[in-house]
This record gives sequence, C-alpha cells and structure tokens, in this order.
Amino acid sequence: MIVDQAEKLRLMVRESRKNARVLAVASGKGGVGKTHVAANLAICLAASGKEVLLVDADLGLANLDIILNVKARHTLAQVISGERTLEEVILKGPAGVRLICGASGLTQMADLNEFQRQRLLQEMSRLERQVDVIVLDTGAGITRNVLSFCDASDQTLVVTTPEPTSITDAYAVVKCLTQNRSGVKVSLLVNMAQSRQEAKSVYQRIAGVAQKFLSVIVYDAGYILRDDHVVEAVKQREPVVLAYPRCQASLCFMALAGKWNRSAEVAAEQDGFFKKVVNWFF
Repeated sequence: MIVDQAEKLRLMVRESRKNARVLAVASGKGGVGKTHVAANLAICLAASGKEVLLVDADLGLANLDIILNVKARHTLAQVISGERTLEEVILKGPAGVRLICGASGLTQMADLNEFQRQRLLQEMSRLERQVDVIVLDTGAGITRNVLSFCDASDQTLVVTTPEPTSITDAYAVVKCLTQNRSGVKVSLLVNMAQSRQEAKSVYQRIAGVAQKFLSVIVYDAGYILRDDHVVEAVKQREPVVLAYPRCQASLCFMALAGKWNRSAEVAAEQDGFFKKVVNWFF
C-alpha cells in the first residue's frame, strides 16, 4: 500500500510539472564565447536548485564535451540514425547538469532532412516535463537549424563582444529572428567586456538600432567581464564558475542566472517548445 501511494505521488508530481523553460544561446559569429556562456550559465542555474538539461544543438560542430571535459560515448547523431534513444545519450555533467552532446565534423548533422528532424524532435519532446530549464547551445550564424531552435524557445540569448564585427553580426541575428515573427523574445549578453560602461554602450547601440529600424525590443541580459581566469579555465577544460568561483567572470555568470530565474514566468497552458519547433519545421 505504501509503495502504491509513493508511486501515485511521483505520478502526480510528473503530471503537475509545467513545461521546462527553454533558452537558446546564439551568436552571429564564432569566437565570442557562446558555448562557454551556455555551459557556465547552465551550471549556475543548476546551483540555484533548478533541474537543468544542457543540449549541444550546434549540429555538425559540437564542442560542449571538450569545454566540460566529458567523454561522450553516444551523441545526437546516433539518436537521429535510430541507433540510440535520447535517454541513452544523456550524460551526467558537472554540478548535476544533464548533458546531451552533439557530433562534430558530420555534415549530415548540419543539414538534417525533414524525417531526421521529426525523429529528433519526437525524441526530445519527452524531456520537457523532466527538467525545469533546457539550455540550447546553438550553432553560430543564421542557418535554418539555428533560427528554428531560437524561434521555438521561450527566449534567445544573443552573445556578442564589444568588437565591431561581432556587434554587426549580433544585430544581423536579431534582425533575422524578429523579421516576420511575433512574440519572439531576444536578450543581448555582452561577453568579454572591459567594464560595465562598455557593455552598456554596446547594448544601447544594438538595442537602439533594433528599436529604430526593426521596431523590436532587445532586452538587456547584462555582461560578462573580461577575465584572465576564463582563459585558464578553458586550458584546464573546466567551467570557470567551478575552477574560479570567486573571480569577476564567475560573479557575472551568477548574476546572469539570477536574472533568468527572476524572469521565469511561464503560462500554464503554453505550447511546449518542441511542439512549436515541429510547427516551425513543417
């Protein structure tokens, strides 16, 4: 009887869980620290008590496993081919983060056909009620895969640096995400900023142009200060928030996670993420 009651309780908890909030992390170009941001943010969210799933959605050029120093025996490529189920490729990452690794160097992953997309999405749709937050590390640029994941997420975090080319490319991502789409929520994170003032200036430039020419709001996600500890952590293949938890970059990541948690308002009857992805693809 006690066992039956416990099982009923677990079933009630699963059924009462709302769909996970989904955050897509994107960038206009490579080299701005997008994957580093996704990994460290996921760890900070997990440290705040959230159940987090981190997905390497950079189809074709995945590298989360390198940054997190994990060995992935199985990847999304095997899920798409039908060799493995999604549950079989989930790893336990640092700080309790659940991790799904992608494949690197496979051109067929970067250009999925409709059948492959449908297979992947059907597999992933089951995960929405198992976690609180899903962080997607998308590919750099504005490919169809990237735009589709971003469009279907609750929010897209566009990562830029203060460099002029990065700012231009970040604006291009904002433009592509918001053109002919309603309800898309885009935030901007300035990485490798020399100061708060520099980050604010970059945000105001992009947000101002987006407001003037696109009539869209770009939200301010904050900034990550330039910090030599980040370089050292990368060399050690360890997230900076774990290697150097008190450095200024780690404090910025903690602030970013806090901002995300404070903004976590999800409608009870909102369509699930992967249902929206299916609608976008088909």
